[in-house]
Formats: sequence, structure tokens, C-alpha cells
Amino acid sequence: MKKVILITGASSGMGKETAQKLIAEGHIVYTVARRLDLMEDLKKIGGHPLQMDVTQEEDIQRVVDTIVREQGRIDVLWNNAGFGLYGSVEDVPLSEARRQFEVNVFGMAAVTQKVVPYMRKANAGTIINTSSMGGKMYFPMGAWYHASKHAVEGLSDCLRLELKQFNIHVVVLEPGFIATEFGSVLLDGFAKIRKDSAYRDLMDKIVEGTKKSAEGNGSSSPAVISDAVSKIVNSKNPKTRYRVGKFAKPMVWMRTYLGDDLFDKIVMSQM
Repeated sequence: MKKVILITGASSGMGKETAQKLIAEGHIVYTVARRLDLMEDLKKIGGHPLQMDVTQEEDIQRVVDTIVREQGRIDVLWNNAGFGLYGSVEDVPLSEARRQFEVNVFGMAAVTQKVVPYMRKANAGTIINTSSMGGKMYFPMGAWYHASKHAVEGLSDCLRLELKQFNIHVVVLEPGFIATEFGSVLLDGFAKIRKDSAYRDLMDKIVEGTKKSAEGNGSSSPAVISDAVSKIVNSKNPKTRYRVGKFAKPMVWMRTYLGDDLFDKIVMSQM
């Protein structure tokens, strides 16, 4: 069945590759990001790219109004927009930490609030929220990113119970290490604070590990995400969580069953 799908954060990486797959499957796919020019390739293959910043309510309203006017419905919302902020709690300015939550949590909630009334009226729909294996565990220097993804997990669980009565599915996507621009974002964040930081030695170890992961077989192709999202979109009864990609399942398993002290030792042994 052809579905009308809205994907945020679709200008690169997981969002773009998945959009390409869903368009090829015959779905009507609206993709949004801050930079419209980065989605021209999606338009050429039949996608519907629109400019939108998830932190701007006017942008969100305009996009949702456009989709409903053109298609009459929104069957699937994939809240994929987000970024990773890295650095110690001591070093990262709170203004940047607030921005992390504005995009990863409040932006996701804002888009959801605009779309849900139409799904509720149709008594059908699927909402996919991109969390991370980092929403279930943690690494040093990732406090604000992990905090935002833990918030995505909690918000999604509550939302799932609230919307069940309206036949709306809420699914949490928990990627592991995926080969996107994520590593470069981490390195750029460190570069801003590394010089004068008391945590410089730890940052250097994390940088070294990130580079090795990028050069070796330390991450999965974005295709594992596009396959998972396709499965969710085409399922009548999707699971509540999809944990996919390098290390996602074993790392969350260790966090769940080994306890704080042992998990801490495992994490720090990799530094």
C-alpha cells in the first residue's frame, strides 16, 4: 500500500538513504531539512523536498499544511532530525546544551504535535522516533547527547500509550554505530574546547578511537537503517523498538544486565 511519509533530517546519511529506498518502493515521500539544496537529488527521483527547521513552529506548520493540502493525509512520520553534541559537562556551554535539546527533543515533539491530529482523525498512523543505543547507555563526553536520547526514549514510551487508543503506532529506532557524518561532528565539537580543557587526555583517546572506527569495520552502512524503516513502514503491526547497526544489541545488553560498575569498567577500558 502506497503511504504518505514525512521524514525530517533527510538531507544526508540515514534520512536521505532511507528516503531513496521508500521512494523506490512507490511511497509518497516528503523530505525536510534546513538546506533545501542538499535534497535536489531526492526531487529528481520523485521525492518532495521542503525546507524546514524543526525548531521553527512556522516552518513545521507550513510543511504539514502543504502535505495535507496535497495528499489529504500523513500516514507515517519519521522524526529523524538530530545531532550529537560532545564535550564534558564542565566544558560545554549551556546555550549549546539547550540547542541539543531544542533539536533532538523539543523539535521532535513539535513536529509530532502538528501531525498527530490528522493521524488521530484518520484513526491510523505510524510515528518513528530516532533515538540511539545511546538512549539506553552512555559514554564519557556525550552527556548532553545521551541525555537528549534518554529523553526521546521516555517521551516515546508515554506517547505510545497515549496514542494506542487511536490506532497510532509509536516506534523507537535505536541505531548503533552507523557510517554517517557523525564522527566528524564529534571531532568538530572537541576541537572547539580541547585546547584549554582539563579533559584533554580523555578527549584525545576518544578521538583516536573514533578515527580507528571510521577507518576500520567499526560501523554499519546506513542501509541497515533504511531496511529497518522500510520494514516498519510496510508493517501492519510494527514492534515498539528496532535496535540495528554495529554494537547496538550487545552494548545495550551489557548495560541492562551487567550493572553500573562493570559496565563503567568496560566503557573506560576502551578509552
